[in-house]
Order: sequence, then C-alpha cells, then structure tokens
Amino acid sequence: MHLINQRALGILILILLGILVVIKRWATGSILEIPKGSILLWLVNIFNLLFLLIINPLAAILLIMEKMETADPSFLVINSGLILVLVEIGGLIIYLSGFFLMAWALIRLGINYQLGGVDPRSSDKMVMNGPYKFIRHPMYTAALCIALGLAFLIQSKACFVAFCIYLVLVILLIPKEEESMIRAYGEPYKQYQQKVKKLVPFY
Repeated sequence: MHLINQRALGILILILLGILVVIKRWATGSILEIPKGSILLWLVNIFNLLFLLIINPLAAILLIMEKMETADPSFLVINSGLILVLVEIGGLIIYLSGFFLMAWALIRLGINYQLGGVDPRSSDKMVMNGPYKFIRHPMYTAALCIALGLAFLIQSKACFVAFCIYLVLVILLIPKEEESMIRAYGEPYKQYQQKVKKLVPFY
C-alpha cells in the first residue's frame, strides 16, 4: 500500500523530466555534453546522467505500470502507516525541491553552464546570484535531492545505496572543481567560498 498514487507519481516524474530537458535546452543551448577530464569527473557526470535519464524514467514507467514492487528486488516493505507517510511525503518534498533547484540553477547559469568539474571557459562569468547566493554547488545539491527523494518515493534500498555513492563522488570532486574556479576567478571566488556554504544553506 502507498499513500501517493503510483500512476500519478510516475506521470509527474515524466512531466518533471520533460520540463527539465526543455529548461536545460532553452537556458544553456544544449541537452547532453560528453565529459572530458579525470575519471572522477567522468564518474560524477555519468552517475548524474544515469539518475536523470535512465533510473528516473524507468522508475516512472514502472510506477505507471504498477510494477515497481515486483521489478525492484531491493524494495523495502514498510508496514507502519506513519513511517510510510513520513517516507513518501518527505521523499516527494525532497524530490520536487531537487527539480526546482536544478531548474533555477540552470536558468541562472545560462550560457555559463559547464559539466561539473570542467574548467571554466575564458568567456564564462562567475555566477553568484539566484541559488548560487545560498550554496556554491546548487546543481549537485539538486541532483542529490532528486536521487534521495526517488529512493524514498519508491522505497528502494538500491537507489539509496546509489545516492550514497553519488554523494561520496560529489564530495571528492568539489575540491578539485573549486581549485579550477580559484585559478579562473582568483580572490573573488575565495571570498565567495568563505561567505557561501558548499551544498546545504546555512550549514
């Protein structure tokens, strides 16, 4: 038994993914980029694409077909009604927050958008407004929220393990990414680092 209608949830996920693709194309001028650089950069970006373009649509289709519980061997059965309510409502809030944050960050970055971990181009400007006013890496935060929210929504232990792996990869990549930001923008970026939190606002 689920609190949230599974078919409606699957349709919502597909609609949100479609909106995000349109926003990315409109804001940045591209849909998919091929990562270039270190293995860590590749892993983070592949994990990101895996969640957004494979796991999310697949989960949505299985939800619409009402086959999620049988298709996922790591499905977690929650017998407590109260815990189920907290997990599903919490998951939906986290998931939606991730999508809105991702869209907001893409719009604010616009043509300055680059894949995570890639050195800024000489034409790129340092963006410090919108979500970047509150956190330095809102797109990572957004992707993590989407992954964690989905794990809660579909009660998937495998999805939660994948979220944990992705979190570790992001934490390892951020210092390398920020080194390239300091090389590109110098002291202004150092001051920005001191004032604005990394992934979670006010923390």
